[in-house]
Amino acid sequence: MVKPLPRLRLQGFNNLTKSLSFNIYDINYAVTSDQRDRYIEYIDEAYDADRLTKILTDVAEIIGAQILNVARQDYDPQGASVTILISEQPIAEKLGKDMISETVLAHLDKSHITVHTYPESHPVNGISTFRADIDVSTCGVISPLKALNFLIDSFESDIVIMDYRVRGFTRDVRGKKHYMDHRINSVQDYLAKHIRQKYEMFDVNVYQENIFHTKMHVKEFDLDTYLFEANASDLSFKERQKIEALLRREIEELFHGRNLG
Repeated sequence: MVKPLPRLRLQGFNNLTKSLSFNIYDINYAVTSDQRDRYIEYIDEAYDADRLTKILTDVAEIIGAQILNVARQDYDPQGASVTILISEQPIAEKLGKDMISETVLAHLDKSHITVHTYPESHPVNGISTFRADIDVSTCGVISPLKALNFLIDSFESDIVIMDYRVRGFTRDVRGKKHYMDHRINSVQDYLAKHIRQKYEMFDVNVYQENIFHTKMHVKEFDLDTYLFEANASDLSFKERQKIEALLRREIEELFHGRNLG
């Protein structure tokens, strides 16, 4: 839960922009090329535009935002995108009757929820990776941090990389600018206990810039959880060693954001 600072008397609307961005990765190994193709087809259907719209609609409800517009698209051969424009208050409270819808979209340009998915596979070694990029950006007192745990739980997440940033300022009735309206030391402060227990976590925070970066990967490695349509017990010892080495390397590279060797 977001911990607010003492309540401020503002001159007008709270103009602080709070943005929470994710890179979420699910990593898989398919023994055969047919299994690899079926995995890509499965994950693409599991997280199609309809499913993603439902997830983002739930996010809007969790953070207490009003949905203004939904745009969604499934792509060929795979992948999907959903964008939802949101408002802190019901539209009737924010705008006069004379304002047209084009003005609404422009005015609320920085309040949105988006997701883009990228299923892909290595052409040779059997590794497949599903990536979801998610952005929740709000203006006002509503906070994307309220949806943090729900979003992590909504995807099959082996690696989660998160950036939270508060931008801009809001002015109180005395004219003083405020660049933050809640206390935060780390994104980890807002993670549920079951998530903190599941993941190894690492922070890079720039407090003076209101930038908070947390990356995490699952602690326990169980080969069976990474195999698609296969069981580790059906593989030889050498096959298990080879596949485990490939998976661990993939996890390490994605976690650090660079190729190793």
